[in-house]
Amino acid sequence: MAVEIEVVTITHAIQQAVAPVFLLAGIGGILNVLTNRLARIIDRSRSLHNRLETVSEERSVVIGEELTMLTRRARVVHRAIGFSTASALMVCVVIAMLFVSAVMGWNSSVAVASLFVLAMCFLIVALTGFLREIQLATRIMLNGP
Repeated sequence: MAVEIEVVTITHAIQQAVAPVFLLAGIGGILNVLTNRLARIIDRSRSLHNRLETVSEERSVVIGEELTMLTRRARVVHRAIGFSTASALMVCVVIAMLFVSAVMGWNSSVAVASLFVLAMCFLIVALTGFLREIQLATRIMLNGP
């Protein structure tokens, strides 16, 4: 009979962990988008650095301004990646705590809730950074080089 209780307990823990696992998948998608944006920024920056050596002084000023904007965008994306990763790590800890508390019989509800709220706060900051980077990128397009 004790084995049945353990299976029921573990099954319940798995059911509790399903929502955070879907959240992890969503954060993974966001991280994919952010890293792709960072890669594009880096590629554009390298291209401009290579062109900088062969252009006129007037054009080099324009390229310098674009490089400055790319640096700002890269910093914003870098921070967003950091906050997204921290959020994902906290969600992983929440999932682990759910399993450990279910198996060991601990009441970790305050810790789990606190970590989950903190993970959501980090995700909010990351998404705000993503929005800011989009704004910086479209500002260049709308205002011209």
